Amino acid sequence: MVEKYRKKPVLIEAVQWLGDIGPVIDLVGHGLPTAPPPLNGALMIQTLEGDMRCDVGDWIIKGVQGEFYPCKNDIFLATYEHVIG
Repeated sequence: MVEKYRKKPVLIEAVQWLGDIGPVIDLVGHGLPTAPPPLNGALMIQTLEGDMRCDVGDWIIKGVQGEFYPCKNDIFLATYEHVIG
């Protein structure tokens, strides 16, 4: 039998990659989990599953265990809401 599950609410930190490395450094620190250099405006993010491309407009999310991974803008907006503070 197939059962339904709801994702637990989890507070995450994230920045949108707009081509400026400053906000990314603010999120991840100077030990960037990226494979430099940026490719045509995209970053390669080193994730637990291997290198993943982060295009301009995508989000970089810090996971609950301190890992980082990219997320497409439409998926991010459908999954997360902004929390003030």
